[in-house]
Amino acid sequence: MANEQPCPKPLVVVMGVAGSGKTTVGAALAQQLCLDYADADAFHSKASVAKMAAGHPLDDDDRSPWLQAIGQWLSVHDQSGGVISCSALRRRYRDVLRAAAPRVYFLHLDGDPQVVTQRVAERLDHFMPASLMSSQLETLERLDPDETGSRLDLNATVKDIVAEFTATLTQAGDRT
Repeated sequence: MANEQPCPKPLVVVMGVAGSGKTTVGAALAQQLCLDYADADAFHSKASVAKMAAGHPLDDDDRSPWLQAIGQWLSVHDQSGGVISCSALRRRYRDVLRAAAPRVYFLHLDGDPQVVTQRVAERLDHFMPASLMSSQLETLERLDPDETGSRLDLNATVKDIVAEFTATLTQAGDRT
């Protein structure tokens, strides 16, 4: 019998603008798949959190160490699998994550901008103010056809999103 290597478990970035449900869906997906979970918000520096809390959008210099840290997390979880919630708004940000973990699969939660803006406005315990939603929406670059990932409606229930995405993974042969 040949030396068979176990198939790696899924490695997923749940992406989208603030208020899209990344944290809720990411945690539920990780639980469903029995994988480690992380929220990219925890990887921001104190200075970046303060900048956003003051109503100022991050620039690429602010994001660079954050993306590197997320990429490191993905790299560490490459074989064991994992789910991380991360805005990953631009293609070049996703390219940084793919460079660290080439097999990463993106789940883009997408939908009505008014819905996410309302969700962010209703948050009481988060550093991201609703005033930054226009910046998030302007920055968003949806997945290109050559990027490995799926786009699902953020208005669906968490249960339905997780079920649809896990079915997608199964159909893809867990290549993630």
